[in-house]
Amino acid sequence: MNLSASLARLSSGSKIVNPSDDSAGLAVSMKVGAQIARTGAAQNNVNNAMSFSQTQDGYLQQVNTALTRMSELAVSAQDVTKSTSDRALYNNEYQTLGAYVADVATKSFNGVSLFADKGGAAVNLNVTSDSEKDTFQMKGVDLSLSTSYTNVTNVVAGVVTPGANSDLTTAADAAKAVGFTETAINQLATDRATIGSNEEALGYYSNQLSSLSNNLAAAKSQITDVDVAKESTNYAKENILVQSGTAMLAQANSMPQSVLRLLS
Repeated sequence: MNLSASLARLSSGSKIVNPSDDSAGLAVSMKVGAQIARTGAAQNNVNNAMSFSQTQDGYLQQVNTALTRMSELAVSAQDVTKSTSDRALYNNEYQTLGAYVADVATKSFNGVSLFADKGGAAVNLNVTSDSEKDTFQMKGVDLSLSTSYTNVTNVVAGVVTPGANSDLTTAADAAKAVGFTETAINQLATDRATIGSNEEALGYYSNQLSSLSNNLAAAKSQITDVDVAKESTNYAKENILVQSGTAMLAQANSMPQSVLRLLS
């Protein structure tokens, strides 16, 4: 029986082949195993949130390029040597870039808005931060209704209307546009800093979950995994005992026949 039990442990790699082997250890290992699974799911959630934040920042990098160019155009349009037709060309590019920034505000990630919910508010997402029910609130940014952006994107009631808030048709209008673009760039800097802090925190949570998962796996291994060297030694011992017992039994069975041969 001991030999077969030892063989079962070696072949399965587990110290607990049957619940009767270690009922308490089995119960603990089941709970630890469930926590490992939950931790893995939380790790996936954090990784997906990281991808979400990186996508946000990827778009905002392009918005930064667009706003920088818009501010350049606004200053150029103040040039007294520029004619009305020249300013019209600058304004055309300015409005096109503003429409691009407005379009970015509508983008989503797997069906989840990147920059605003349906009501126009910034998206704050609660990300699972551990194997239980705790969450980390990932702060969102708003490109849709914030006046810092709508003045340069010319969004009115959700619709892009060129020239509604700012344009470059006159030097005076261009001077106002410079202020609008500066405000938008300042807000963009704040928003990118917000996303950066989200990514930093998510990185800490990811490392924390990875460490937790490794330690839980080690703890479960201590409970359930067989010590191959020790069990191999035990198997060899039990095997020797069985073989010795078999040999002794065979010898004992042969002794009466030897006595009979002597008496005959």
